[in-house]
Amino acid sequence: MTHTIGHWIAGAAVPGDSGRTLAVHDPATGEERARLAVASPEEVDRAVAAAREALPAWAGSSLARRTAVLFAYRTLLDARREELARLISAEHGKVFSDALGEVARGLEVVDLACGVPQLLKGELSTEVSARVDVASLRQPVGVVAGVTPFNFPAMVPLWMFPLAVACGNTFVLKPSEKDPSAAMLLASLAAEAGLPAGVLNVVNGDRAAVERLLDHPEVAAVSFVGSTPVAREVQRRAVAAGKRVQALGGAKNHMVVLPDADLDLAADGAVNAAYGSAGERCMAVSVVVAVGAIGDELVARIAERARAVRVGPGDDPASEMGPLITAEHRDRVAGYVQRAAAQGAEVVVDGTGLRVPGHEDGFFLGVSLLDRVPTACDAYRDEIFGPVLCVVRADSYEEAVTLVNASPWGNGAAVFTRDGGAARRFQLEVEAGMVGVNVPVPVPVGHHSFGGWKDSLFGDHHVYGEDGVRFYTRGKVVTTRWPDPADAGVDLGFPANR
Repeated sequence: MTHTIGHWIAGAAVPGDSGRTLAVHDPATGEERARLAVASPEEVDRAVAAAREALPAWAGSSLARRTAVLFAYRTLLDARREELARLISAEHGKVFSDALGEVARGLEVVDLACGVPQLLKGELSTEVSARVDVASLRQPVGVVAGVTPFNFPAMVPLWMFPLAVACGNTFVLKPSEKDPSAAMLLASLAAEAGLPAGVLNVVNGDRAAVERLLDHPEVAAVSFVGSTPVAREVQRRAVAAGKRVQALGGAKNHMVVLPDADLDLAADGAVNAAYGSAGERCMAVSVVVAVGAIGDELVARIAERARAVRVGPGDDPASEMGPLITAEHRDRVAGYVQRAAAQGAEVVVDGTGLRVPGHEDGFFLGVSLLDRVPTACDAYRDEIFGPVLCVVRADSYEEAVTLVNASPWGNGAAVFTRDGGAARRFQLEVEAGMVGVNVPVPVPVGHHSFGGWKDSLFGDHHVYGEDGVRFYTRGKVVTTRWPDPADAGVDLGFPANR
């Protein structure tokens, strides 16, 4: 018998009352693990009401109290990281070691949030005029909604709500309906750490729940991570409702390999970045740009490593790559490989026929490698979000950078080279928000910010880091004068500093 996952509202787990449920599967077996209650608009309203009710007291609480809760939360997360990782692996499918890495990267942002007193320090200028002081400070925006994707069911929520609540906001999280259990555990641990009821709420469901959050008049800001078409619509709809938005979209990350690069290092990086987490990462390397005469040798080294990748269930320590999230997504990804040859690409490694013994009903797909991929090919043009790596050829550095910058996306880009001058040119000239030099997946640490350019970001602020603090707070400037009797009198002129 499967259980039903409800919601987390006002500090407690609550069952759904809409009568609608969705199946949550184990991607390694294809079996149904649980049913997920689909929130009605009224249930979303109750979560927002709980957040709104908790807001005045939490926003008015001392920084000492907030940080005490966050430090306790960090301790609980660290102690329960393996339990959290197992939940991620069971519902997403990624291997256990990868899930542990996800939790660790999420903890980095909790660490950042624990230092919120330093992040919220204001400024004071004294005697800007006679007996006049000016101070600037930052205050919470109010109720914040977060909509997070299936590929990082713990890390991306941890990118958002710890910093938001540290800044004095309250939060309503809508996690992916495909792997919701991690978010529920995150919420229960926050309550155990002492976070007051209503400060963090979780509503599970589908598009209707997201749309209600975007339209709700009490929601002041929306954080989103997902595909580009949805990110664009989230920004449009939320801005129309008067909200501030940070909406991170999709990607087609390129890795440029120059002729002087260490080819073994580059091949290792390409395989790790393309096939880790079955390619279901917005920072996965999707395209390798081989520059000059190294292309054939580089492809051979990548292919050798790709064929050796061990695919299996996430709870098997021997597995290096797990299944995809759903059978439908697996079939969609396989279609790109199956169409590639007809569209002019060379299929070097074809993983579409993979079967994992004992897990024949799982959503598995082997790794695939396509060479000499035309830029008009579907596999190059689309965000595949699966274990498919494209290789394109370029004759020069300039041609490679032009190719990268022509992409509508600008999430991440990397260059592999031993030439410091070329590396410096690349990081200045490439149109991407995150750049790696001999680093294939340049995800910034928690005290910097994560975000792309072009169709990879809609809104002005990246996630976490100082950008996160600015997004979750509003600036205020206070001008103060304690007057002297000599200041009395009527003066209708524009105030002048003196």
